[in-house]
Amino acid sequence: MTVVTLTINPAIDISTSTETIVASRKLRCAEARRDPGGGGINVARVVRRLGGSVSAIYPAGGCNGHLLKRLIDDEGLEGLAIPVTAETREDFTVVERSSGQQFRFVLPGAHLAENEWQACLDLLQTNLQPNAFLVASGSLPPGVPDDFYARVARIAKKYGSKLVLDTSGMPLAAALEEGVYLFKPNLRELQELSTEAAVDQAGQLVAIRKIIAGGGAEIIALTLGSEGAILVTRDTCHLARTPEIQAVSTVGAGDSFLGAMVWRLAAGGAVTDAFRYGVAAGSAAVLNPGTELSKQSDVERLCKDIAVVPL
Repeated sequence: MTVVTLTINPAIDISTSTETIVASRKLRCAEARRDPGGGGINVARVVRRLGGSVSAIYPAGGCNGHLLKRLIDDEGLEGLAIPVTAETREDFTVVERSSGQQFRFVLPGAHLAENEWQACLDLLQTNLQPNAFLVASGSLPPGVPDDFYARVARIAKKYGSKLVLDTSGMPLAAALEEGVYLFKPNLRELQELSTEAAVDQAGQLVAIRKIIAGGGAEIIALTLGSEGAILVTRDTCHLARTPEIQAVSTVGAGDSFLGAMVWRLAAGGAVTDAFRYGVAAGSAAVLNPGTELSKQSDVERLCKDIAVVPL
């Protein structure tokens, strides 16, 4: 089954390293790596690496927009770009080699005019099929209304598609009012969304079940970094621990988790099986430097050692 991703705020992700970060000095850096970025694009890259069929919808503008298209083509992705006026943004990550610390700089997205973000929604409607998986992921750039993902949710309902959402703040709250198939928060996003304390597992489960009972989502996968993840549906609840590994970079772990989970669901896998693959891919991503995502060989290797246990 084909997966469609929507990335309304894409970026060129640049990563490099330097020995020590010191203020007011010229810092000599290693050769930079450039990857196509933005939540939905990263998810599409992982789905493609795992052998799934995927189309990536995104706006692209200026010289960076041309580079973004080329990088997406180089990944073997079917990219569906909407031309826009503003220059596509860049993000960059710098690793301080002396300490191992990672510094991430996220630049603001390009301003989109109403006709530009509306064109993304129009293109989305022409590429959806009943029961297809639609992944909408990432922040909203300037000019895009807070109810953008709520509009995406209505489109998914209209075409009988399963919306998978990964965002935060007001755009998230508005979309959950419409209802989604799967929602993947991290702990901070869950705490911002919920009136519950959600500081321990019991509180987290109360907050999650409240969202599901209210029709906000059918499935919620809460990622907890090195502590693993929790999967909750209306009738079940499971926990998976991450394997013991040496983390190199945390960039892209959440997108890798979601990409693998959606890939497995689209292939007809059970939700707990998809959850296991998600945890494996999120763990696999941190093995790689910079803005690299999870690799299929690492996902398959780690997946064998991940136990999904009922709570």
